[in-house]
Amino acid sequence: MAIQLFDTLSGEKREFVPIRPGEVGLYACGPTVYDHAHLGHARCYVVWDVVVRHLRARGLAVRYVRNFTDVDDKIIKRARERGEDPGRLASRFAESFSEDMAALGCVKPDVEPRVTEHIGEIVRLIETLVEKGFAYAPGNGDVYYSVRRFPRYMDLAKRNLDDLLSGARVEPGESKRDPLDFALWKAAKPGEPSWDSPWGKGRPGWHIECSAMTLKHLGAPFDIHTGGKDLVFPHHTNEIAQSAAAVSEALEPAAFARYWMHNGFVEIDEEKMSKSLGNFFTVKDILARYDGEGLRLFLLGTQYRNPINFSDPLVAEAEQRLGYFYETLEKADRLAGGAAPAPARGEWLERCGAALDDDFNTAAVLGILAEAFASANALADKKGKKTPEDRQALAAFARDARAVGAELGILQREPSEALLAIRAKAAARRGIDPAAVEARIAERTQARREKDFARSDRIRDELAALGVSLMDGPQGTTWKVA
Repeated sequence: MAIQLFDTLSGEKREFVPIRPGEVGLYACGPTVYDHAHLGHARCYVVWDVVVRHLRARGLAVRYVRNFTDVDDKIIKRARERGEDPGRLASRFAESFSEDMAALGCVKPDVEPRVTEHIGEIVRLIETLVEKGFAYAPGNGDVYYSVRRFPRYMDLAKRNLDDLLSGARVEPGESKRDPLDFALWKAAKPGEPSWDSPWGKGRPGWHIECSAMTLKHLGAPFDIHTGGKDLVFPHHTNEIAQSAAAVSEALEPAAFARYWMHNGFVEIDEEKMSKSLGNFFTVKDILARYDGEGLRLFLLGTQYRNPINFSDPLVAEAEQRLGYFYETLEKADRLAGGAAPAPARGEWLERCGAALDDDFNTAAVLGILAEAFASANALADKKGKKTPEDRQALAAFARDARAVGAELGILQREPSEALLAIRAKAAARRGIDPAAVEARIAERTQARREKDFARSDRIRDELAALGVSLMDGPQGTTWKVA
């Protein structure tokens, strides 16, 4: 089945056809690094991570580029508030972002360009736009893009250009010819980072940076441009106007990027996440309480274009489901007893691939996985000695589950390691000391050896009252937080 993706520019699902057979250029708009990554970042970049993983699994060579905006009004303001150098602040938060993405299991992009490393490319791109008549320098050190010079400006946002005038205005100190025009270059202000340019010392506007970095690292046209829905307008709208004007005499948006993908927003208990509402969570906040892979599983439970509702019970439920997956894998590995997997791949595996081909529907994949895990558990729990065919089937299940997991970025840890980490997070949330639980289990084991079943039952009941469930098996007793 051909890969289908929803293209924001055309407003419909389209078959994905790479510009160069077998190769894909993908650009993800990266974070402005003035603070720690938040839950919206987690949702966004886990989504694009799955897109990259699936394209590669389908045999495509993906060049994945994700930038850092490391000079910006927000960075300068935050650095001033903290009495810190803007460059050092941006580098510190870029490192923090990378740590969070690794904790969420995201693959590292092939290129991670930073704005401050591409000032030369940005200046040259602005010069091209000025020469072509799409940009102008009013003489005060600023350079603006002339929006009305680009006839297809609103193709991506699908809005009426004149409707924007009601909210458009010229700020004090600006020298725009039209309130809709936007800054490509900003004249230097005292105490702010600045670089030399033909228009005097200054720094890039927000939108021009991504155009320059995509053109340098992927060329034009390239295949897929991604970001959150909040970037459709004005950021991606402006990117198209700048880039297409620079590279296409016909001013075709597709001369820049062929497909545009955007993920939905994160809501907190059915409300939009925002600092003003006091429901703003950083990735670090959440990872302090939940397993990173559990959070990732939660984020994949909703199709990427739809909004996703975050709440503690929903993430806890996803973490429990992850624990169930790993418990099943551990059981399948053990009962397979080293048997060679059945050579045929399960029909459910093909269904998972088809769901990912259909606009990367991770929610559908997780539903199919749930069915497969239920069947594997039924086989594992079947009474009697396992036949060679049973062991082969369990080995094949474990192989295929990990193959699907590799495309989703889950189920790649050793089950024992994963279960220990999940158990520790769940215990910490309930104020349960894992060492104390292990000590009570050891007491119970001794009581059972001594056939003191009353004491054994009492310990089980006491742990259950704390929220700890015990599971007795051939390998001994394990536990989890109920």
